[in-house]
Amino acid sequence: MHMADALLSPVVGGAFWIASGALIIHSAKKITEEHDVVKTPLMGVLGAFVFAAQMINFSIPGTGSSGHLGGGLLLAILLGPYRAFITLASVLIIQCLFFADGGLLALGCNMINLAFFPAFIAYPFIYRVIAGNSGSPGKLAAGSMTAATAGLLMGSLAVVLETLFSGITELPFNTFLLFMLPIHLAIGIVEGLVTWGVLVFVSRTDPALLIPAKSSVRTRFSFALFAIPALLTGGIGSWFASSQPDGLEWSIAKVSGTEVLSTASGPVHEALAAFQEKIVFLPDYGFKSAPKFNTDSKSPFNPGTSLSGIIGSLSVLAAAGTIGLVLGRKRSGQKSL
Repeated sequence: MHMADALLSPVVGGAFWIASGALIIHSAKKITEEHDVVKTPLMGVLGAFVFAAQMINFSIPGTGSSGHLGGGLLLAILLGPYRAFITLASVLIIQCLFFADGGLLALGCNMINLAFFPAFIAYPFIYRVIAGNSGSPGKLAAGSMTAATAGLLMGSLAVVLETLFSGITELPFNTFLLFMLPIHLAIGIVEGLVTWGVLVFVSRTDPALLIPAKSSVRTRFSFALFAIPALLTGGIGSWFASSQPDGLEWSIAKVSGTEVLSTASGPVHEALAAFQEKIVFLPDYGFKSAPKFNTDSKSPFNPGTSLSGIIGSLSVLAAAGTIGLVLGRKRSGQKSL
């Protein structure tokens, strides 16, 4: 559900840049005020895990569409909402700048749609109410399914409203909404199942991760618990991702007849597109020109995809991990004063 710049006007895109920036500043301030010195170091490795998981698109049977894990709810459960928002914001920034996944103008909207709703709405008001601090598989399932679905539906509704406010007439509000909500309902159900599976695994291996501000989390063990799957998923699991359009592209195609709208014109769109093109080095998670040795179309192996998964995971690990380290030291410094 990564939005492209063609779906937005500069005014709407700029407004959401301001909103998401304010949320990042607020979240950073809240992290420095909290007394949790254990989970902040895990921001990097959990962000890397979510980045890798997002590379695996799964097919939605009978639709010709696909979806992928958003990860916002999972991060909020394991890290808390403030760390989750900054971590997923790091994922989205790296996806945008390194891999052209989502437009630069749309980056603020993507942060709100994919990170704000699950972290600040679905997690505290739905998941926590249903699951609480329980490790019960039944409560974890109910909380994960309900909150993940709600978060995806809120995000998909926001996409439709953002295109409406941007004056994208190729996507009439009612028709666009008619396609966006059902397909993201299906994607949300799958995300809920995946989130539940991860939480059940965590509850059996490191249950303290499921308790907010729990100081007994085994940081090194938790790091390995997610670091190894992140690299394996990004480097190998991404080979088997579905090639079908994601829920947003599928909805756009159903409404307008094309998966990608014509490139928006205007100085802001053109300047941001040119800037993004200069920075991106693995567009669409592949080489700009396919290497000659990758000629076996029957093989799932794609060196560009594997490299993208590994580089992206390590980049998020470094970025979110560094942010967590800085915020943790800032908190310690404030406390010593």
